[in-house]
Amino acid sequence: MSLTEIPPVTSGPVVIPRDRTWWQRHGTTTTVWLVRVALVAVFLALWEIAADRWIDITFISRPSDIVSRLGDWVGDGTLWTNTWITVQEIVYGFSLGAAAGVLVGFVLASLNFLYRVLDPFMMALYAIPKVALAPLFIVWFGIGMHMKVLLAAATVFFLVFVNTAAGVREVDRGLVDAVRLMGGNRWHVVRKVVLPSSMTGVLTGLKVAVPYALIGAVIGELVASNRGLGYLINDAALAVRHRRRVRDARRVERHRRGAERRGEPDRQAGQPMEADR
Repeated sequence: MSLTEIPPVTSGPVVIPRDRTWWQRHGTTTTVWLVRVALVAVFLALWEIAADRWIDITFISRPSDIVSRLGDWVGDGTLWTNTWITVQEIVYGFSLGAAAGVLVGFVLASLNFLYRVLDPFMMALYAIPKVALAPLFIVWFGIGMHMKVLLAAATVFFLVFVNTAAGVREVDRGLVDAVRLMGGNRWHVVRKVVLPSSMTGVLTGLKVAVPYALIGAVIGELVASNRGLGYLINDAALAVRHRRRVRDARRVERHRRGAERRGEPDRQAGQPMEADR
């Protein structure tokens, strides 16, 4: 064998491929998903059976009715139109709140004296329930999309700010001193140490804030709106209350007619209906 025919020698561990079946490679994941689907199916089946048998259908409805109503909303475009409005509020609110939270978190956490002065006030604002801000935002910004975007942004801002500031302040001081000993200035410290080390806090804050952007937007729509998923929820709740009042009125009327036929006094006359209590 000549030198040119000698196979090249590769460094590193030798990888020996294993001949595994599809089930050996994906069996665990498949089993997990099958169990999840089975749990959802059992829950929906029990819900469908319990509705109007063990529990009043007025309070829990049934899956088949929900699917039928969603089908109607999809057919006439109501669901897509209102969902798109809510999605816009979520995206704009999350982007605004996340950008402001990251920027303010980096700046305040980098300035130790300013952070120590403002930290109690930021925590006090963070502790305020964002639902309580909705009426104030309506007075300031009206009931349009701007109010929902700003409410979602306020909800996201504090979550991102707290996690970003924690990530910046937990940077290893030894790495900062090492960069300074090598002649690095403040910009080098920020770019080489602070930014990479604080990414865990930033990403954690962004991940946690995603569902809260949805909560903030929907809360704003529930308080005052004529569009969006929150508006659909509020409108459906009003329809349920109306059906309960109609049902109670019919029940009282049947009782009154039965009492008249039996010659008994109407004991429920003047009593408030169940839905108005």
